[in-house]
Amino acid sequence: MCVTEAWESRDVTEPIIDKFERPLRDLRVSVTDRCNFRCRYCMPREVFGEGYEFLPRRAILRFEEIQRVVRIVAGFGVRKVRITGGEPLLRRDLSQLITMLTQIKGVELALTTNGALLPEQAQALADAGLKRVTVSLDSLDDKTFRAMNDADFPVADVLDGIEAAAVAGLTPIKINAMVQRGVNEDSAVELARYFKGSGHIVRFIEFMDVGMTNNWRPEDVCVGADIVERITAEFPAEPVSPAYRGEVAKRWRYTDGEGEFGIITSVTEPFCGDCTRARLSAEGVL
Repeated sequence: MCVTEAWESRDVTEPIIDKFERPLRDLRVSVTDRCNFRCRYCMPREVFGEGYEFLPRRAILRFEEIQRVVRIVAGFGVRKVRITGGEPLLRRDLSQLITMLTQIKGVELALTTNGALLPEQAQALADAGLKRVTVSLDSLDDKTFRAMNDADFPVADVLDGIEAAAVAGLTPIKINAMVQRGVNEDSAVELARYFKGSGHIVRFIEFMDVGMTNNWRPEDVCVGADIVERITAEFPAEPVSPAYRGEVAKRWRYTDGEGEFGIITSVTEPFCGDCTRARLSAEGVL
């Protein structure tokens, strides 16, 4: 048996621990660098326009290659694999990859999506073995949301995707909302109100720098503490202790028992020191 075959078949005995004593527990797998949205905080159209050169198809990892990497890292203690993009539902036959990854013992599969293609794909993904989804939705106001995704995509269709995911059993569903001062900070309370009591969990994310493409400025950050203050002024809530080391969102539970929301303070309270995640890019860079 060669070394790589041994890695692929090993039982977990010694998980990977880095020099900061952080275990490698989660792997984010990008299956494409393309997206059907042009969110101004992520892939703004002035950068990722018609002339932008995305990766050629031949450069993207094949499903068999992704499966092999996941099998190897699972042997070193990775227990959660999250499929991402770009927009992962743009990858053809994605449910086939989900089926392949479910063959790996001990791995739990989740997926992050903008929700645009969920109505058509949610059931097939669930049937293939996907367990949970996280859906991005920055506002319930249609004008605000269309402006933020810059693809003229309506809120109603994302809500249809969330409903399709719920019907398919991809629960609990997490809703990620990026909050930018002067753009959609007024949407936070409305999102909390809409999903409160639904069983879904809204997580509000501070506007963060993603590497010189989104014109990030500190003054555009709506800090997590302000978001919490806005929500709890209307819906009393109490903080919840982290469920595990490296949990990204700070959790708040409504005192009336109707669920919880989360705050991801990437800017004001960075959490890199407790990170337990690695990322596999669409072209295979770990």
